Amino acid sequence: MPRIPPTARKGLLTLHLVTSLGWLGADLVLLTLGIAVQRGADPAAVYPITALIGTVLFAPLSVLAWLIGVASALLTPWGLLRYRWVLVKLVLTTVMVGLVLFLLTPNLRHAGAVGAALPARDRADLVIAPAVSTSLMIIATVLSTYKPWGRNPAARPILASHDRAATRM
Repeated sequence: MPRIPPTARKGLLTLHLVTSLGWLGADLVLLTLGIAVQRGADPAAVYPITALIGTVLFAPLSVLAWLIGVASALLTPWGLLRYRWVLVKLVLTTVMVGLVLFLLTPNLRHAGAVGAALPARDRADLVIAPAVSTSLMIIATVLSTYKPWGRNPAARPILASHDRAATRM
């Protein structure tokens, strides 16, 4: 796997942090707006805003954070499979991006279109989803900070053959 110079690596890390923090911020805004409706705010006014935030910020930032995270893992010594914490974070983020794109964003658009006519069960989903997403993003942040579990033993044979091939070049 090609490695990038330290300045490029720091640039990639900065982009990952900015997009991830933007994703978390949009997530917290969606959670706040969902709670506001539960506490009596006008859904006809709030839900079009949530649809806009979900479409313009939340979904694109989630994809960008995932793409930049994968690129960062591939282009730095961490790798995608070398460390368990990276693999767990990749799985968590991939699942979250899938849920954002295929479940939450369509639900936000639907809520924006129907406003006050949105059933109570669907209104609860617009609080639960961002709450779960925020929790998972905090877990991913903890994984990135503490880097638990060490190397992935299943990746060692793959890495050893890759390292041998790299030294022959």
